[in-house]
Amino acid sequence: MVQIKVINTSGLELPSYASPQAAGMDLRAAVDSPVEIKPGQRCLIPTGLRIELPAGYELQLRPRSGLALRNGITLLNTPGTIDADYRGEIGVILINHSDRTFTVERGDRICQMVVAPCIQAQWLPCDKLDDSDRADGGFGHSGVK
Repeated sequence: MVQIKVINTSGLELPSYASPQAAGMDLRAAVDSPVEIKPGQRCLIPTGLRIELPAGYELQLRPRSGLALRNGITLLNTPGTIDADYRGEIGVILINHSDRTFTVERGDRICQMVVAPCIQAQWLPCDKLDDSDRADGGFGHSGVK
């Protein structure tokens, strides 16, 4: 288990795991008044949380499946990434893919957050890559069934 420093100015409860094996914690909307998101519209929703992740970790913001299925609400940049050196307030970019206006109320669970290890890569310039069975096949090269 990793410990994360948090400043909570929202007045709402901190995110928590709903079950012992849950991968993500639900993040809540810290809006002062209801926010309407019209069909096709996107909106930045504040959370009132600022964190200090340990080096080597990231926080991923992911959609909640129930909001997506029932209301067409998802995250525009999913997964959203919060880097270990970011200290500002966590904001969630919601988008409404439905044909109805959706209202975000204070304390609504708007997304999941997953803490994950993050490995940085180092480029190794070269003139040739090793062969593979796939080679340069992509974008549906393996068929649909």
